[in-house]
Amino acid sequence: MSDGLFDEGLFGAETEDRAGERLAENAPLAVRMRPRSLDEVLGQDHLLGAGAPLRRLVEGAAPASILLYGPPGTGKTTLANLVSRATGRRFVALSALSSGVKEVRAVIEEARRRLGRSGEATVLFIDEVHRFSKTQQDALLGAVEDRTVLLVAATTENPYFSVVAPLLSRSLVLQLRSLEEDDVRELVRRAVAEERGLAGELELDEDALEHLVALAGGDARRALTALEAAAESAGSTGSGRIDLGTVEATVNRAAVLYDRGGDQHYDVVSAFIKSIRGSDVDAALHYLARMVEAGEDPRFIARRLVVHASEDVGMADPTALQAAVAASQAVQFIGMPEGRLALAQATIHLATAPKSNAVIMAIDAAMGDVRAGKSGTVPPHLRDGHYAGAKKLGNAKGYQYPHDRSEGVLEQQYAPDELVGTDYYEPTGRGAERVLGERVPKLRGIVRGG
Repeated sequence: MSDGLFDEGLFGAETEDRAGERLAENAPLAVRMRPRSLDEVLGQDHLLGAGAPLRRLVEGAAPASILLYGPPGTGKTTLANLVSRATGRRFVALSALSSGVKEVRAVIEEARRRLGRSGEATVLFIDEVHRFSKTQQDALLGAVEDRTVLLVAATTENPYFSVVAPLLSRSLVLQLRSLEEDDVRELVRRAVAEERGLAGELELDEDALEHLVALAGGDARRALTALEAAAESAGSTGSGRIDLGTVEATVNRAAVLYDRGGDQHYDVVSAFIKSIRGSDVDAALHYLARMVEAGEDPRFIARRLVVHASEDVGMADPTALQAAVAASQAVQFIGMPEGRLALAQATIHLATAPKSNAVIMAIDAAMGDVRAGKSGTVPPHLRDGHYAGAKKLGNAKGYQYPHDRSEGVLEQQYAPDELVGTDYYEPTGRGAERVLGERVPKLRGIVRGG
């Protein structure tokens, strides 16, 4: 009986095996080199060490639904296949890009029939699960809860942002990491030498290998795709070697490791701001370049710079906000790619400026008091006295005009009674705030009569 996804037995085992061999021969290098056992898996040592949760799952112990979260090319599909093989379960793969609730329910129903008829369990692998709507994800809950299927879902986005809470609570979330350079290097060497790869028919120069490793950016699939393209180029010319020139000519740039709509988006932006805050101008420019190259909205970058100018530079360099606002206006006025220059100038200005968080500390402290109910009434002499009847209420009576004094400041109560004497702004000793550190206490002394 057909399961609706795999028509087992239409051709017979021998014919199906030959068809499988032909498909394997024509498959991309990245597919042919997919690990067939845990021993072939590179990287992810934090999940595959002795007693680690993923190793236990792959070895068939402690079955549980899992969410594999990590960058592309880190082995999510491979590990799902290994879980299926190790547990002896039927493996069904769906892509959230092309499947809907109907397909999900069909798989679950067939899994339920198989489990009742023969006891055969099903591993359901869903790639790009973050692309499923809430309704589609909810359709999985019952089957995951009663283990009709063992769900292995893969996502490049943070599941805590993109997966519904009930599904998260029923699954083990495992984060995969980009491969280390040594892992990518070993993978490429295997692909060159092994029969299912290039079968040793071509030699790979060491500098070409290093360039492939750099191009990969921790992505195994990207490394193998670039290697395959370079091998085809070398083969077409009759050369028995893949040299640096061949790789450079075939793959003219590395794909930028940045997902505008996903978790890496937030990570890169966070690193950008923290590098500016930490006064590392070179790291800040690196993250700016990654965003620009990935096509990030320059207005978004400009907004972050404007916020940072007040939050982390503030009065230590009052011109920082001016520079950030000017960059924002320049980007809107001239667009990209020229707008990158204004963004870079503002980034350099903010990263090299003296730092102070006194502005955000001051406003947050003041807002904290307001939220706590420390508001009080406005002193009568500060109230509006311009409308009819204001004088009868005593508004503005006794107000002293500071400009009448040569110093431009005088003793007068401005804060509500409950907040007299409360200090919010505390200048640092950095940059322009060094001067304010001396001036503010003097002003407070005069205003408060101290």
